[in-house]
Amino acid sequence: MASFQQAKISPHLWFDQEAVEAADFYTQVFDNSKIVNVTKIEDTPSGSVDVVNFELFGQPFTAISAGPFFTFNESISFVIHCEDQAEIDRYWTALSQDGGEEGQCGWLKDKFGLSWQIVPKSMDTMMRSDDPVKLARLTQCFLTMTRLEIAALERAFRGE
Repeated sequence: MASFQQAKISPHLWFDQEAVEAADFYTQVFDNSKIVNVTKIEDTPSGSVDVVNFELFGQPFTAISAGPFFTFNESISFVIHCEDQAEIDRYWTALSQDGGEEGQCGWLKDKFGLSWQIVPKSMDTMMRSDDPVKLARLTQCFLTMTRLEIAALERAFRGE
């Protein structure tokens, strides 16, 4: 993956006061992740501000603690493509703990209010089907779920 200097685009997340805590949490949840740098900036309109550079799976992120001026909402989310049900379950449990909120169709908000979609990799293949009947069955199945269940999704897709 690209370093901070090489990345053409990288997410920048605005937190009230929790940027360091959030980066620490995310780097514990995801493998191949680390905090790269923490910088404290003084005398800003928000007072003392923490800027955190971190990586999740080698993808650079920046987080800032700059006050309550902006909050997260569901219009932006991060999708985690999972190999199997165990991986879905692990991320779902980790990200929804300690005040996170479970949503519909594989979506959740973590304790910081950031939205995540936890989906099986096989979902992409199924969603690209040209068969409207298969897509309708799949859609009706995932609309009833919070945490996605791969076996049930695949059965619905096949019409079983």
